[in-house]
Amino acid sequence: MKLNYKRTFLSGLAFLAITAFWQMYDNVLPLILGNTFHLNESVTGAIMASDNILALFLLPLFGKLSDGTKTRIGKRMPYILFGTGVAIILTNLLPIWDNSYARSPSQFKLISFIITLGLLLIAMSVFRSPSVALMPDITPKPLRSRGNAIINLMGALGGILYLIFSALMYPESKTKELDHVNYQPLFIFIAALMFVAIGIMLITVKEPKWSKENDLIEKEHPEWDLTEQGKNNHARLPGAVRRSMLFLLASVALWYFAYNALTTWFTSYCSNLMGKNLGFASTCFLITNVGAIISFIPAGILASHIGRRKTILIGTLSFSLCFVFAYFITTSGSNSALFTMYIDFFIVGSAWALINVNSLPMCVEMCSGADTGKFTGYYYAASMSAQVVTPVLAGTLLKHISYKILFPYAAAFAFLSFVTMLFVRHGDNRAIAAKGLDAFDEMEI
Repeated sequence: MKLNYKRTFLSGLAFLAITAFWQMYDNVLPLILGNTFHLNESVTGAIMASDNILALFLLPLFGKLSDGTKTRIGKRMPYILFGTGVAIILTNLLPIWDNSYARSPSQFKLISFIITLGLLLIAMSVFRSPSVALMPDITPKPLRSRGNAIINLMGALGGILYLIFSALMYPESKTKELDHVNYQPLFIFIAALMFVAIGIMLITVKEPKWSKENDLIEKEHPEWDLTEQGKNNHARLPGAVRRSMLFLLASVALWYFAYNALTTWFTSYCSNLMGKNLGFASTCFLITNVGAIISFIPAGILASHIGRRKTILIGTLSFSLCFVFAYFITTSGSNSALFTMYIDFFIVGSAWALINVNSLPMCVEMCSGADTGKFTGYYYAASMSAQVVTPVLAGTLLKHISYKILFPYAAAFAFLSFVTMLFVRHGDNRAIAAKGLDAFDEMEI
């Protein structure tokens, strides 16, 4: 059994676009809300959490809707094309309102910015679950960790493209003395990246054909199906599998409590506690993405040897330790110690790869193929439920206690995710790893 790398890379272009957008959103939106519109940390945190509130309901909804959709171009592609098209238009409107408000503040412009942002977040929710569900649709279950490694690789590539552009366009030397930073080139870049990525998908991805081929493979292996027949012959999870699913979803929520707090508040943390700007924070996240990219494929290979669960446990424990080290590095007061920060963030990226490559495949491993979109939605609902709370909670703690609380906060939730993963007993379908030169034979193009 071989993973078709070409198909997986092409299906991952949507995730590349999504990740590039959210990297920009998490890094730049707090700066715009705080510096242009002068909103405090709690209000900014609430607005940053709004996308997750919407996604909490919309991701399972559109995941389930796409499960039942039948069109000439497939069941996922219509949502990907429509959602991306609307998002591209709205993305270009945000910096217009931002720059206009900076020149001449008014309540109308603030409200217009928030309305545009709300519509943009809905558009992004339309195609997120269908985009991620596309890979399991075309990939046999034992190969999904490797497939998800490629998807995450594509996502990290999108993040790196954003971070490189951001670091080049907005170095500290250019922005330090400015009263207002014009982020319009950054928004145009992300919109163009989304347009190109989805355009390539429209031309190259043959979703109906690829899904049908995978369905035939799945039918040849009924032992992969962990579900049982319920009412009206609908597949349902047995009790033991359901418990594993709940603990897995709890773990997902907990590690997103940790990681999203960091991605939301680290730029502000750098500015307020360390005297550093967006360029330094972007460099740290760039290094994180490099660590993730280097680790994605090894994470899938490692899971094929020791199992997805053990791989995730290594990742969550490493995650927690890295955040502890980051606290001591950033509060030491020594600029020479900041180089160590780059090493720490590289390991954070590697740990994140161990977690992300294997967690979604564990989730969809437990469901039937007909419910992939729905369970992908549940997976993202778990992550979004954490991301609804953590920007507000972390922002409130930063405001009322100290910015120094950020890394201890992240370390605590990362360790809790390690604990809950100990109770996950299903979804660990290990593929046999090819050895030596045979590994190259698996790279079908």
